[in-house]
Order: sequence, then C-alpha cells, then structure tokens
Amino acid sequence: MLKEERQRAILNEVALHNRVLLTDIAEALDVSIDTVRRDVKELDAEQKLRKVHGGAISLGFTNQSIRNTNIYALEEKMKIAEKAVKLLKEGGVIFIDGGTTCLELARALPENVRLTCFTLSLPVAFELLAKPNVEVIFIGGQLSRDAQIAIGAHAIHGLSEIRVDYSFIGTGYVDSLYGLTEFDWDIVQLKKAVIKAAKKTVLLCISEKLNSQHRYKTCDINAINTMITELDPTNNLLNLFRDHDLRLL
Repeated sequence: MLKEERQRAILNEVALHNRVLLTDIAEALDVSIDTVRRDVKELDAEQKLRKVHGGAISLGFTNQSIRNTNIYALEEKMKIAEKAVKLLKEGGVIFIDGGTTCLELARALPENVRLTCFTLSLPVAFELLAKPNVEVIFIGGQLSRDAQIAIGAHAIHGLSEIRVDYSFIGTGYVDSLYGLTEFDWDIVQLKKAVIKAAKKTVLLCISEKLNSQHRYKTCDINAINTMITELDPTNNLLNLFRDHDLRLL
C-alpha cells in the first residue's frame, strides 16, 4: 500500500471514530506500528489530525468551542440531533454524552423548552450554557485531555446518584449481535454508569458505525431503548437491528 493510500485510510478511520489507536491501524493496514506512527506524525504536522499518546484524534473532536467545519459527517449528525430533539418534553431531566454527535444535540435544543441537563462533557456544558431555559449540571471528575470529558471513580459515583428520563449517548462501535463496544476501558465504565442512571437510553449514531465492533463491551443492543441514525427507519441497512427490542428513528 502506498503512503498516500495509508494516510487516506488513517484519516478516514480517525474521522469516523474520532479517536483511534496506532495498534488498531497497524493491524488493519497490515503494516508496522513504526510505519503508522510516522504517518500519523506527518498528518499531525500537516494539521490533518492530532497525534496523542498511542493514537490519534480528529481535529473536529479537539476544537469544539465554536462551530467546527472539521466535524466529520456534520450534516448527518445535525439530522440525528433534529430527530432526538423530538423526544424531549417540557420539564424533562436528561443526560447528554460527549462526542460530536451529542454536541450537535446540545446545539439543537430549542430555546423555549425548559430542561435539566446533566453532562460529563465540557464542550456540551459550554454549549448548554447558551440555552436560557436549560439548567446545566456538570458531573465532575478527572478530565480527559483527549475526550474533554470527566472520567474516573468520582464521575461514576456522581452518575450513580442521579436518575434521568433520557440519556443521549454516542458510541465508537455498534453491532446488532455484539452491541455497543469501545477500545477505551475507562469510557466503557462511564457509559455503563450512564445507561444505569437512565430510564431510557437513546443511542445517537451515524450509519457508518453500524455493524462494527471493538474489544470492550459497553452493553447489549437491547440495553438501548432507541437508536437514532440519519437514515429513514425503513432503510435496509437497519434490518439486522429489527429483531431486537429497539426503537429505530
């Protein structure tokens, strides 16, 4: 594989999943980690992604203080957010996860709907502060520099003490058989706590992530009440999910 092809493949993976590991890329491309590390270093120097310890993250994942044109599949994520907003009710208590799709939901919240919103995500919290009728409660803990969210035991304990109507979450990987998975063990523990804290959990997921999986399991697909993609719910790409107790929007 030519260097240009490798680097294009790396950029595609980083854009889709926001964060990737060098070991995963090396395995997928069947090249050495040193080769991938050099490619990522070059792409970082060209400001096409950001190199972090053991991996890389997308530019759209690292700079969320303003509307970011680097966000991958922005139109699809905005469409998902528009669907998710329709689930909200006046006076509701919700949780919004971190990540670029959930950030679009925070931006899409109507100005006139009164809500209480919990979050672990700094970008989401800052976005919610602009909503005059949203009471924002940040669940603190050790801050992840890469994901810009609170992680660790303190955050998990905070989640154990709340009960929300809806948790709106993202995921790195989702499969009809294996459920929701991630490569980051700490993130998995957080998402487990988020799901446990919710009466209903809503997965916000672009269709490109369907039928993918990684090493650490967050939950079975049936632990999710509703899955929202940018697709029409009748789309054939969702057929494998129809056999589960799962609402598709």
